[in-house]
Amino acid sequence: MAKQVYWLSDAEWRRIEPLLPRGRKEAHRVDDRRVISGIVHMLKSGSRWRDCPEVYGPYTTVYNRFNRWSRQGIWTDIFYALTGSTGMYGSMSVDSSYIKAHRSAAGAKGAFNNAIGRSRGGQTTKIHALTDDIGRPLAFLITPGNTHDLVGARGLIGMVRTPRRLLADRAYDARSLRNELAARRIKAVIPPNPTRKHPHLYDKVAYKGRNVIERMFCRLKDFRRIATRYDKRADIFLSAILLAAAITWWIN
Repeated sequence: MAKQVYWLSDAEWRRIEPLLPRGRKEAHRVDDRRVISGIVHMLKSGSRWRDCPEVYGPYTTVYNRFNRWSRQGIWTDIFYALTGSTGMYGSMSVDSSYIKAHRSAAGAKGAFNNAIGRSRGGQTTKIHALTDDIGRPLAFLITPGNTHDLVGARGLIGMVRTPRRLLADRAYDARSLRNELAARRIKAVIPPNPTRKHPHLYDKVAYKGRNVIERMFCRLKDFRRIATRYDKRADIFLSAILLAAAITWWIN
């Protein structure tokens, strides 16, 4: 097979291969590198799985391996294995972004548990993320689109090492979050809500670094199967986010 059909370079493959599960001995299976390249292609293009180019192998194999490893938590393990050795953090940024849920994403049993809710834009999912000070994603959560940002922030903080500062926009200006950050000895860099009678002071110079998370979301949404949610199950959609983030920031 021509090398140019792979999305993963030799260097990228060397990083991801040790983290993959091993197949049964002597079992005939399509090469993992080929299949993962096909999965990344489909996440990027947003096409139907049955339209996966034949060069990546049978589309059923590409989809089934992505689906099976999603249910087994393989993509989650890969993402956090890649991000877990970066040491201490000076600053982290937190934010969220709405994702429109396509009509094909509806209909799963327990739709609320599958992170789809009704907001102004219709049926949506909200991606909550934490990034380091240069914009690399460290943790993700997904919730229904009508979930408050504070819910995601509290969940994310418990998933990572404690930074010195947390940068967030004024949607996160709540006493409960500030108290929680203070208890963890994290400095809150959050502009005050304009309705406050006694606004908090914050580090305006440090706050300028928060734009890295906005750029992270822009790059993440270059993957069309993330910019629009087609998957019924929350774990499948979250796996797509984690794989795209791992490829874009932690393997390249």
